[in-house]
Amino acid sequence: MAKDKSIYVCGECGGTSPKWLGKCPHCNAWNTLVESVAESGAPSGKHRFAALAPGAGVAVLSEIDAVDVARTPTGLDELDRVLGGGIVEGGVVLIGGDPGIGKSTLLLQALDALQHANQNTLYVTGEESAAQVAMRARRLGLAPASQVSVLAEIQLEKIVATLSQLRPAIAVIDSIQTVYSDQLTSAPGSVAQVRECAAHLTRVAKASGVAIVLVGHVTKEGALAGPRVLEHMVDTVLYFEGDTHSSFRLVRAIKNRFGAVNEIGVFAMTEKGLKGVSNPSAIFLSQHPQPVPGSCVLVTLEGTRPLLVEVQALVDGGGPSPRRLSVGLERDRLALLLAVLHRHAGVACADQDVFVNAVGGVRISEPAADLAVMLAIASSLRGKPLPRGFIAFGEVGLAGEVRPAPRGQERLKEAAKLGFSVAVVPKANAPKKLGKELEGLTIHAVERIDEAMAIVRGLDA
Repeated sequence: MAKDKSIYVCGECGGTSPKWLGKCPHCNAWNTLVESVAESGAPSGKHRFAALAPGAGVAVLSEIDAVDVARTPTGLDELDRVLGGGIVEGGVVLIGGDPGIGKSTLLLQALDALQHANQNTLYVTGEESAAQVAMRARRLGLAPASQVSVLAEIQLEKIVATLSQLRPAIAVIDSIQTVYSDQLTSAPGSVAQVRECAAHLTRVAKASGVAIVLVGHVTKEGALAGPRVLEHMVDTVLYFEGDTHSSFRLVRAIKNRFGAVNEIGVFAMTEKGLKGVSNPSAIFLSQHPQPVPGSCVLVTLEGTRPLLVEVQALVDGGGPSPRRLSVGLERDRLALLLAVLHRHAGVACADQDVFVNAVGGVRISEPAADLAVMLAIASSLRGKPLPRGFIAFGEVGLAGEVRPAPRGQERLKEAAKLGFSVAVVPKANAPKKLGKELEGLTIHAVERIDEAMAIVRGLDA
Protein backbone atom coordinates (compact mmCIF):
# COMPACT_ATOMS: atom_id res chain seq x y z
CA MET A 1 0.00 0.00 0.00
CA ALA A 2 1.37 3.39 -0.96
CA LYS A 3 2.27 5.79 1.79
CA ASP A 4 0.06 8.81 2.35
CA LYS A 5 1.46 12.08 1.12
CA SER A 6 3.17 14.26 3.72
CA ILE A 7 2.51 17.94 4.12
CA TYR A 8 4.09 20.49 6.43
CA VAL A 9 1.86 22.42 8.84
CA CYS A 10 2.80 25.68 10.57
CA GLY A 11 2.51 25.45 14.35
CA GLU A 12 1.70 29.17 14.56
CA CYS A 13 -0.98 29.83 11.94
CA GLY A 14 -1.92 26.35 10.72
CA GLY A 15 -0.92 27.09 7.14
CA THR A 16 0.29 24.19 4.99
CA SER A 17 3.14 23.71 2.55
CA PRO A 18 3.97 20.72 0.29
CA LYS A 19 7.64 20.86 1.38
CA TRP A 20 9.61 21.98 4.37
CA LEU A 21 10.64 25.65 4.47
CA GLY A 22 12.61 27.59 7.01
CA LYS A 23 10.00 30.35 7.08
CA CYS A 24 6.25 29.86 6.91
CA PRO A 25 4.94 31.43 3.66
CA HIS A 26 1.66 32.39 5.37
CA CYS A 27 2.70 34.10 8.63
CA ASN A 28 6.48 34.47 8.08
CA ALA A 29 7.31 32.66 11.34
CA TRP A 30 10.66 30.84 11.37
CA ASN A 31 11.15 27.11 12.02
CA THR A 32 7.48 26.36 12.67
CA LEU A 33 6.72 23.89 9.85
CA VAL A 34 6.20 20.32 11.10
CA GLU A 35 5.58 17.22 9.00
CA SER A 36 2.05 15.80 9.05
CA VAL A 37 -0.10 13.39 7.07
CA ALA A 38 -2.20 14.90 4.30
CA GLU A 39 -5.81 13.76 4.44
CA SER A 40 -6.80 12.13 1.19
CA GLY A 41 -9.44 14.01 -0.73
CA ALA A 42 -9.53 16.88 1.72
CA PRO A 43 -9.91 20.37 0.27
CA SER A 44 -6.88 22.59 0.69
CA GLY A 45 -6.19 26.27 0.87
CA LYS A 46 -8.74 28.88 1.86
CA HIS A 47 -11.65 26.74 0.64
CA ARG A 48 -10.82 23.73 2.83
CA PHE A 49 -13.93 24.30 4.99
CA ALA A 50 -16.38 24.60 2.10
CA ALA A 51 -16.97 20.87 1.80
CA LEU A 52 -17.93 20.34 5.44
CA ALA A 53 -21.34 18.71 5.76
CA PRO A 54 -24.05 20.18 8.02
CA GLY A 55 -23.76 19.05 11.63
CA ALA A 56 -25.53 15.78 12.37
CA GLY A 57 -27.18 14.88 15.65
CA VAL A 58 -27.53 18.45 16.93
CA ALA A 59 -29.33 18.53 20.26
CA VAL A 60 -30.51 21.26 22.61
CA LEU A 61 -28.37 21.39 25.74
CA SER A 62 -31.35 21.27 28.11
CA GLU A 63 -32.65 18.11 26.42
CA ILE A 64 -29.38 16.13 26.66
CA ASP A 65 -29.48 13.40 29.29
CA ALA A 66 -26.47 14.07 31.51
CA VAL A 67 -25.37 10.87 33.22
CA ASP A 68 -22.30 10.15 35.29
CA VAL A 69 -19.63 8.17 33.49
CA ALA A 70 -19.00 4.65 34.72
CA ARG A 71 -15.63 4.06 36.34
CA THR A 72 -13.57 0.95 36.87
CA PRO A 73 -11.41 1.11 40.05
CA THR A 74 -7.77 0.22 39.44
CA GLY A 75 -7.35 -1.43 42.81
CA LEU A 76 -4.88 1.27 43.90
CA ASP A 77 -6.81 3.71 46.09
CA GLU A 78 -4.37 6.61 45.70
CA LEU A 79 -4.37 6.29 41.90
CA ASP A 80 -8.17 6.10 41.88
CA ARG A 81 -8.28 9.31 43.93
CA VAL A 82 -6.23 11.17 41.33
CA LEU A 83 -8.25 9.76 38.42
CA GLY A 84 -11.51 10.78 40.06
CA GLY A 85 -12.64 7.29 41.05
CA GLY A 86 -11.11 5.00 38.47
CA ILE A 87 -10.61 4.36 34.76
CA VAL A 88 -13.30 5.69 32.37
CA GLU A 89 -14.31 3.64 29.34
CA GLY A 90 -12.79 5.18 26.23
CA GLY A 91 -10.77 7.67 28.30
CA VAL A 92 -7.19 8.60 27.43
CA VAL A 93 -4.72 9.28 30.26
CA LEU A 94 -1.26 10.80 29.81
CA ILE A 95 1.21 10.25 32.65
CA GLY A 96 4.70 11.78 32.71
CA GLY A 97 7.63 11.81 35.09
CA ASP A 98 11.39 11.61 35.42
CA PRO A 99 13.20 8.43 34.35
CA GLY A 100 13.16 5.80 37.10
CA ILE A 101 10.48 7.56 39.15
CA GLY A 102 8.16 4.53 39.00
CA LYS A 103 5.69 5.12 36.14
CA SER A 104 6.03 1.64 34.63
CA THR A 105 5.95 0.01 38.06
CA LEU A 106 2.75 1.79 39.05
CA LEU A 107 0.96 1.00 35.79
CA LEU A 108 2.05 -2.66 35.82
CA GLN A 109 0.65 -2.97 39.36
CA ALA A 110 -2.60 -1.33 38.24
CA LEU A 111 -2.97 -3.67 35.25
CA ASP A 112 -2.33 -6.68 37.46
CA ALA A 113 -5.00 -5.55 39.94
CA LEU A 114 -7.47 -4.98 37.08
CA GLN A 115 -6.94 -8.41 35.56
CA HIS A 116 -7.53 -9.96 38.99
CA ALA A 117 -10.89 -8.13 38.85
CA ASN A 118 -11.63 -9.98 35.57
CA GLN A 119 -10.71 -7.04 33.31
CA ASN A 120 -8.84 -7.78 30.09
CA THR A 121 -5.61 -5.72 30.06
CA LEU A 122 -2.73 -5.06 27.66
CA TYR A 123 0.73 -3.66 28.36
CA VAL A 124 2.50 -2.37 25.22
CA THR A 125 6.19 -1.83 25.87
CA GLY A 126 8.33 0.08 23.42
CA GLU A 127 11.34 0.66 25.65
CA GLU A 128 11.81 -2.82 27.12
CA SER A 129 11.53 -6.40 25.93
CA ALA A 130 8.78 -8.68 27.18
CA ALA A 131 11.41 -10.54 29.24
CA GLN A 132 12.38 -7.33 31.03
CA VAL A 133 8.73 -6.63 31.86
CA ALA A 134 8.44 -10.18 33.22
CA MET A 135 11.54 -9.62 35.38
CA ARG A 136 9.99 -6.48 36.86
CA ALA A 137 6.74 -8.35 37.55
CA ARG A 138 8.74 -11.06 39.31
CA ARG A 139 10.47 -8.47 41.51
CA LEU A 140 7.08 -7.04 42.40
CA GLY A 141 5.68 -10.43 43.23
CA LEU A 142 3.17 -10.35 40.36
CA ALA A 143 4.61 -12.91 37.95
CA PRO A 144 3.35 -16.30 39.25
CA ALA A 145 -0.38 -15.63 38.73
CA SER A 146 -0.45 -12.51 36.54
CA GLN A 147 -2.44 -12.79 33.31
CA VAL A 148 -1.56 -9.33 31.94
CA SER A 149 -1.02 -9.48 28.17
CA VAL A 150 2.32 -7.98 27.06
CA LEU A 151 3.17 -6.73 23.57
CA ALA A 152 6.69 -5.53 22.71
CA GLU A 153 5.99 -3.31 19.70
CA ILE A 154 6.52 0.26 18.55
CA GLN A 155 4.75 0.33 15.16
CA LEU A 156 1.41 2.10 15.48
CA GLU A 157 -0.42 0.00 12.90
CA LYS A 158 0.48 -3.27 14.65
CA ILE A 159 -0.51 -1.86 18.04
CA VAL A 160 -3.91 -0.74 16.70
CA ALA A 161 -4.45 -4.16 15.10
CA THR A 162 -3.71 -5.85 18.44
CA LEU A 163 -6.12 -3.54 20.26
CA SER A 164 -8.80 -4.41 17.70
CA GLN A 165 -8.16 -8.12 18.14
CA LEU A 166 -7.90 -8.36 21.94
CA ARG A 167 -10.36 -5.53 22.84
CA PRO A 168 -8.85 -4.98 26.31
CA ALA A 169 -10.65 -2.86 28.90
CA ILE A 170 -7.45 -0.87 29.43
CA ALA A 171 -4.17 -0.66 27.52
CA VAL A 172 -0.91 1.00 28.54
CA ILE A 173 1.42 2.41 25.87
CA ASP A 174 4.91 2.73 27.35
CA SER A 175 5.89 5.11 25.94
CA ILE A 176 4.26 7.32 23.29
CA GLN A 177 7.68 8.73 22.31
CA THR A 178 8.78 5.31 21.05
CA VAL A 179 5.74 4.68 18.82
CA TYR A 180 5.96 5.49 15.12
CA SER A 181 3.67 5.30 12.11
CA ASP A 182 4.69 4.09 8.64
CA GLN A 183 2.72 6.99 7.20
CA LEU A 184 5.41 9.45 8.33
CA THR A 185 9.07 9.46 7.38
CA SER A 186 10.30 11.20 10.53
CA ALA A 187 11.94 9.25 13.37
CA PRO A 188 10.10 8.01 16.49
CA GLY A 189 9.90 10.72 19.12
CA SER A 190 9.68 13.57 16.64
CA VAL A 191 6.93 16.14 17.04
CA ALA A 192 5.04 14.81 14.02
CA GLN A 193 5.21 11.17 15.12
CA VAL A 194 4.17 11.90 18.71
CA ARG A 195 1.25 14.06 17.63
CA GLU A 196 -0.07 11.75 14.91
CA CYS A 197 0.34 8.55 16.95
CA ALA A 198 -1.34 10.09 20.01
CA ALA A 199 -4.19 11.44 17.87
CA HIS A 200 -4.73 8.05 16.20
CA LEU A 201 -4.71 6.19 19.54
CA THR A 202 -7.17 8.74 20.95
CA ARG A 203 -9.55 8.11 18.05
CA VAL A 204 -9.22 4.35 18.60
CA ALA A 205 -10.05 4.77 22.30
CA LYS A 206 -13.15 6.85 21.60
CA ALA A 207 -14.38 4.52 18.85
CA SER A 208 -13.75 1.20 20.62
CA GLY A 209 -14.25 2.11 24.28
CA VAL A 210 -10.76 0.93 25.24
CA ALA A 211 -9.22 3.05 28.00
CA ILE A 212 -5.67 3.95 26.97
CA VAL A 213 -2.87 5.18 29.23
CA LEU A 214 0.02 6.90 27.45
CA VAL A 215 3.36 7.15 29.24
CA GLY A 216 5.23 10.32 28.27
CA HIS A 217 8.82 11.42 28.67
CA VAL A 218 9.64 14.74 30.31
CA THR A 219 12.18 17.40 29.39
CA LYS A 220 14.94 18.61 31.69
CA GLU A 221 12.63 21.47 32.72
CA GLY A 222 10.08 18.90 33.94
CA ALA A 223 7.46 19.46 31.21
CA LEU A 224 6.08 16.67 29.07
CA ALA A 225 8.16 16.18 25.94
CA GLY A 226 6.55 16.60 22.54
CA PRO A 227 4.01 19.07 21.22
CA ARG A 228 1.84 20.94 23.71
CA VAL A 229 -1.21 19.76 21.79
CA LEU A 230 -0.54 16.30 23.25
CA GLU A 231 -1.95 17.46 26.59
CA HIS A 232 -5.00 18.96 24.87
CA MET A 233 -5.85 15.71 23.05
CA VAL A 234 -6.12 13.50 26.12
CA ASP A 235 -8.75 13.48 28.86
CA THR A 236 -6.44 13.33 31.87
CA VAL A 237 -2.85 14.50 32.45
CA LEU A 238 -0.94 13.14 35.45
CA TYR A 239 2.54 14.11 36.64
CA PHE A 240 4.65 11.68 38.66
CA GLU A 241 6.76 13.71 41.10
CA GLY A 242 9.29 12.95 43.78
CA ASP A 243 12.96 12.72 44.58
CA THR A 244 14.55 9.50 43.35
CA HIS A 245 16.60 9.48 46.58
CA SER A 246 13.39 9.46 48.64
CA SER A 247 10.96 6.56 48.98
CA PHE A 248 7.88 8.77 48.56
CA ARG A 249 6.20 9.65 45.26
CA LEU A 250 3.38 12.03 44.38
CA VAL A 251 0.99 11.60 41.45
CA ARG A 252 -0.64 14.92 40.64
CA ALA A 253 -3.60 15.52 38.29
CA ILE A 254 -3.02 18.60 36.11
CA LYS A 255 -6.02 18.05 33.84
CA ASN A 256 -9.03 15.78 34.29
CA ARG A 257 -12.21 15.92 32.24
CA PHE A 258 -13.82 13.36 34.54
CA GLY A 259 -12.72 14.62 37.96
CA ALA A 260 -11.06 17.30 40.03
CA VAL A 261 -7.71 18.79 39.06
CA ASN A 262 -4.75 19.33 41.40
CA GLU A 263 -5.71 16.13 43.23
CA ILE A 264 -2.71 14.16 44.47
CA GLY A 265 -2.00 10.55 45.32
CA VAL A 266 0.84 9.68 47.68
CA PHE A 267 2.84 6.47 47.31
CA ALA A 268 5.77 4.89 49.09
CA MET A 269 8.29 2.90 47.05
CA THR A 270 8.94 -0.49 48.65
CA GLU A 271 10.63 -3.72 47.58
CA LYS A 272 7.25 -4.94 46.34
CA GLY A 273 6.44 -1.81 44.36
CA LEU A 274 4.43 1.31 45.15
CA LYS A 275 2.10 1.27 48.13
CA GLY A 276 -0.51 3.95 48.83
CA VAL A 277 -0.01 6.19 51.87
CA SER A 278 -3.29 6.61 53.76
CA ASN A 279 -2.03 9.43 56.03
CA PRO A 280 0.27 11.59 53.89
CA SER A 281 0.49 14.35 56.50
CA ALA A 282 2.87 12.11 58.46
CA ILE A 283 5.35 12.32 55.58
CA PHE A 284 5.56 16.08 55.59
CA LEU A 285 5.82 16.56 59.35
CA SER A 286 9.21 16.20 60.98
CA GLN A 287 9.36 14.48 64.34
CA HIS A 288 11.24 16.93 66.59
CA PRO A 289 11.72 15.83 70.25
CA GLN A 290 11.30 19.49 71.18
CA PRO A 291 9.99 22.48 69.16
CA VAL A 292 12.79 24.17 67.22
CA PRO A 293 13.09 27.78 66.02
CA GLY A 294 12.13 28.41 62.40
CA SER A 295 9.53 25.63 62.11
CA CYS A 296 5.81 26.18 61.52
CA VAL A 297 3.13 23.69 60.44
CA LEU A 298 0.79 24.73 57.63
CA VAL A 299 -2.53 23.18 56.61
CA THR A 300 -2.55 23.26 52.81
CA LEU A 301 -5.00 21.87 50.28
CA GLU A 302 -4.09 19.46 47.50
CA GLY A 303 -7.25 19.05 45.47
CA THR A 304 -9.91 17.96 47.96
CA ARG A 305 -7.41 16.71 50.55
CA PRO A 306 -6.12 18.87 53.43
CA LEU A 307 -2.45 18.15 54.17
CA LEU A 308 -0.31 19.25 57.09
CA VAL A 309 3.12 20.35 55.89
CA GLU A 310 6.02 21.64 57.94
CA VAL A 311 7.56 24.87 56.66
CA GLN A 312 11.10 25.53 57.85
CA ALA A 313 12.96 28.84 57.74
CA LEU A 314 16.57 29.68 58.50
CA VAL A 315 17.66 33.30 58.94
CA ASP A 316 21.42 33.69 59.15
CA GLY A 317 23.90 36.56 59.03
CA GLY A 318 24.46 37.68 55.44
CA GLY A 319 26.88 39.91 53.61
CA PRO A 320 26.55 42.84 51.24
CA SER A 321 24.20 40.78 49.02
CA PRO A 322 21.96 38.65 51.25
CA ARG A 323 20.55 35.50 49.66
CA ARG A 324 16.90 34.55 49.30
CA LEU A 325 16.33 30.86 48.61
CA SER A 326 13.12 28.83 48.76
CA VAL A 327 12.53 25.13 48.07
CA GLY A 328 8.95 24.08 47.45
CA LEU A 329 7.67 27.67 47.49
CA GLU A 330 7.85 30.53 45.01
CA ARG A 331 11.03 32.60 45.34
CA ASP A 332 9.35 35.80 44.20
CA ARG A 333 6.65 35.26 46.81
CA LEU A 334 9.35 35.00 49.49
CA ALA A 335 10.79 38.40 48.57
CA LEU A 336 7.30 39.92 48.74
CA LEU A 337 6.62 38.42 52.19
CA LEU A 338 9.93 39.70 53.57
CA ALA A 339 9.01 43.23 52.47
CA VAL A 340 5.56 42.97 54.12
CA LEU A 341 7.15 41.52 57.26
CA HIS A 342 9.48 44.51 57.52
CA ARG A 343 6.94 47.21 56.71
CA HIS A 344 3.92 46.01 58.70
CA ALA A 345 5.37 43.83 61.47
CA GLY A 346 8.70 45.53 62.15
CA VAL A 347 10.73 42.35 61.47
CA ALA A 348 13.77 43.36 59.41
CA CYS A 349 15.74 40.78 57.41
CA ALA A 350 17.31 43.11 54.85
CA ASP A 351 20.88 42.18 55.85
CA GLN A 352 20.18 38.50 56.54
CA ASP A 353 20.29 35.36 54.40
CA VAL A 354 16.81 33.80 54.37
CA PHE A 355 16.24 30.15 53.42
CA VAL A 356 12.78 28.57 53.34
CA ASN A 357 11.95 24.89 52.75
CA ALA A 358 8.77 22.81 52.55
CA VAL A 359 9.61 19.49 54.24
CA GLY A 360 9.10 16.25 52.32
CA GLY A 361 9.62 17.57 48.80
CA VAL A 362 6.06 18.89 48.49
CA ARG A 363 5.47 21.98 46.33
CA ILE A 364 3.16 24.64 47.75
CA SER A 365 1.71 27.11 45.29
CA GLU A 366 -1.33 28.46 47.15
CA PRO A 367 -1.06 31.86 48.92
CA ALA A 368 -2.55 30.38 52.11
CA ALA A 369 1.03 29.44 53.04
CA ASP A 370 1.98 33.12 53.53
CA LEU A 371 1.20 33.36 57.24
CA ALA A 372 3.04 30.15 58.16
CA VAL A 373 6.12 31.20 56.17
CA MET A 374 6.25 34.61 57.86
CA LEU A 375 5.84 33.14 61.34
CA ALA A 376 8.61 30.60 60.63
CA ILE A 377 10.95 33.40 59.48
CA ALA A 378 10.21 35.49 62.57
CA SER A 379 10.73 32.45 64.81
CA SER A 380 14.14 31.75 63.27
CA LEU A 381 15.20 35.40 63.52
CA ARG A 382 14.19 35.60 67.19
CA GLY A 383 15.68 32.19 67.98
CA LYS A 384 12.49 31.11 69.77
CA PRO A 385 10.39 28.15 68.66
CA LEU A 386 6.65 28.28 68.16
CA PRO A 387 4.58 26.37 70.75
CA ARG A 388 4.13 22.61 70.41
CA GLY A 389 0.99 21.74 68.46
CA PHE A 390 0.94 25.11 66.63
CA ILE A 391 -0.49 25.52 63.11
CA ALA A 392 -1.20 28.55 60.91
CA PHE A 393 -2.58 29.38 57.48
CA GLY A 394 -3.77 32.47 55.63
CA GLU A 395 -2.87 34.76 52.75
CA VAL A 396 -1.07 38.01 53.57
CA GLY A 397 -1.57 41.07 51.35
CA LEU A 398 0.80 43.93 50.61
CA ALA A 399 -1.07 46.14 53.07
CA GLY A 400 -0.39 43.65 55.88
CA GLU A 401 -3.93 42.25 56.01
CA VAL A 402 -4.50 38.53 56.57
CA ARG A 403 -7.00 37.23 54.05
CA PRO A 404 -9.11 34.07 54.37
CA ALA A 405 -8.11 30.75 52.83
CA PRO A 406 -10.63 28.56 51.00
CA ARG A 407 -12.26 25.71 52.95
CA GLY A 408 -10.87 26.89 56.26
CA GLN A 409 -13.18 24.65 58.33
CA GLU A 410 -11.82 21.50 56.69
CA ARG A 411 -8.26 22.65 57.41
CA LEU A 412 -9.06 23.20 61.08
CA LYS A 413 -10.81 19.82 61.39
CA GLU A 414 -7.77 18.06 59.91
CA ALA A 415 -5.45 19.83 62.37
CA ALA A 416 -7.68 18.97 65.33
CA LYS A 417 -7.91 15.34 64.21
CA LEU A 418 -4.11 15.07 64.23
CA GLY A 419 -3.83 16.50 67.75
CA PHE A 420 -2.83 20.14 67.14
CA SER A 421 -3.89 22.49 69.92
CA VAL A 422 -3.15 26.11 68.81
CA ALA A 423 -4.11 27.74 65.51
CA VAL A 424 -3.58 31.25 64.16
CA VAL A 425 -5.97 31.78 61.25
CA PRO A 426 -7.64 34.64 59.35
CA LYS A 427 -10.62 36.12 61.15
CA ALA A 428 -12.93 35.15 58.28
CA ASN A 429 -11.94 31.47 58.73
CA ALA A 430 -12.62 31.38 62.49
CA PRO A 431 -15.68 29.23 63.24
CA LYS A 432 -18.58 30.99 64.92
CA LYS A 433 -19.15 27.99 67.14
CA LEU A 434 -16.65 25.30 68.09
CA GLY A 435 -18.07 21.91 67.21
CA LYS A 436 -17.14 18.58 68.69
CA GLU A 437 -14.65 17.94 65.89
CA LEU A 438 -12.66 21.06 66.97
CA GLU A 439 -12.45 20.20 70.66
CA GLY A 440 -9.00 20.81 72.12
CA LEU A 441 -8.04 23.36 69.44
CA THR A 442 -7.55 26.96 70.59
CA ILE A 443 -8.15 29.28 67.63
CA HIS A 444 -6.71 32.81 67.43
CA ALA A 445 -8.34 34.88 64.68
CA VAL A 446 -6.31 37.76 63.24
CA GLU A 447 -6.91 40.49 60.67
CA ARG A 448 -3.35 41.78 60.25
CA ILE A 449 0.15 40.33 60.32
CA ASP A 450 1.21 42.48 63.32
CA GLU A 451 -1.66 40.92 65.32
CA ALA A 452 -0.37 37.44 64.47
CA MET A 453 3.14 38.41 65.60
CA ALA A 454 1.78 39.81 68.87
CA ILE A 455 -0.18 36.60 69.56
CA VAL A 456 2.95 34.47 68.96
CA ARG A 457 4.99 36.65 71.32
CA GLY A 458 2.22 36.29 73.94
CA LEU A 459 2.32 32.50 73.57
CA ASP A 460 6.06 32.60 74.24
CA ALA A 461 5.42 34.29 77.56
